[in-house]
Amino acid sequence: MNQVRRRCTLSRLIVAIGLCATLHGGLVATALAQDYPSKPVRLIVPFSAGGTTDIMARLLSNGMAAALGQTVIVDNKAGAGGALGTLELARQPADGHTLGMATVSTTATGPATNRKVGYDPLSDFTPIINVAATPNVIAVHPGFPARDYKTFLQVLKSNPGKYSFATAGNASIGHMQMELYKSLSGTFITHIPYRGSGPALNDTVAGQVPIVFDNLPSALPFIKSGQLVAIVIAAPQRLSQLPNVPTFKEVGLEPVNRMAYYGVVGPKGLSKPVVEKVAAAIRKTVEQADVKRRIEETGSQLILNTPAAFEAQIRAELTVYRQVVETQKLTLD
Repeated sequence: MNQVRRRCTLSRLIVAIGLCATLHGGLVATALAQDYPSKPVRLIVPFSAGGTTDIMARLLSNGMAAALGQTVIVDNKAGAGGALGTLELARQPADGHTLGMATVSTTATGPATNRKVGYDPLSDFTPIINVAATPNVIAVHPGFPARDYKTFLQVLKSNPGKYSFATAGNASIGHMQMELYKSLSGTFITHIPYRGSGPALNDTVAGQVPIVFDNLPSALPFIKSGQLVAIVIAAPQRLSQLPNVPTFKEVGLEPVNRMAYYGVVGPKGLSKPVVEKVAAAIRKTVEQADVKRRIEETGSQLILNTPAAFEAQIRAELTVYRQVVETQKLTLD
């Protein structure tokens, strides 16, 4: 009987210790969140300046700084199709002072193409919020012998291997979507990877590469100025900014009609109070009329979902592009 009593007492003691530890952990996390941020916050953009991811980050940074009470520094860490900057984020302490922009390229197409990318998009990060989804566009230099989709397709089919296309890098969403497009349209175009959208767009505008597959927000200024000609877009429907440009669905290629997303994540283990504080700062920023207008003017759609919904979205995109890689037998160059 005494042995039974001792076991019961020990069990109650273990439960009590567990409850105390849980309570203490919760109190510590809450206290840290109240003090957060205690220094400037670094927002890693895993691509070069001038691309859509960079544009989104800079639209968010000032408003986040005001809401959080600390400077938010946009830090461009380009390379390997976004993998270098993303890997750096994964190695940071989970205190919320280093965050990162997450895209389809860094959380789906890149890891799907390269299993040795160095991080797991499903376990090495803490999803915070998906800010917006943006259309993608195939655009050409004005000297290209086509200004509409029908002629574009005819030119490519008549000249297999003659033309090349620029993207933000190997395994970027532009690369993967164009490879999917090539497989479905029966065309052959050579891939020219860059270290971000900015350099890819600059060389296409300069005529060094005739075709670019890019996110619309970074490409749109060049399209509006006549430096590039939009051919086809990946969007739910035609855009008011480009009313004469068809969607991939309209030209019979619905599988290519996938939009890109731009969200914010932290290293794995980021506490719930810090996640909520960062998400609230981002929501407050996007509620500002000028920020919302500038995002929507790019053709982007605001998402602003929950961490759980963003995690599910990342998982779904990763599944899709793993299947694309397997079906199309894609590998890094």
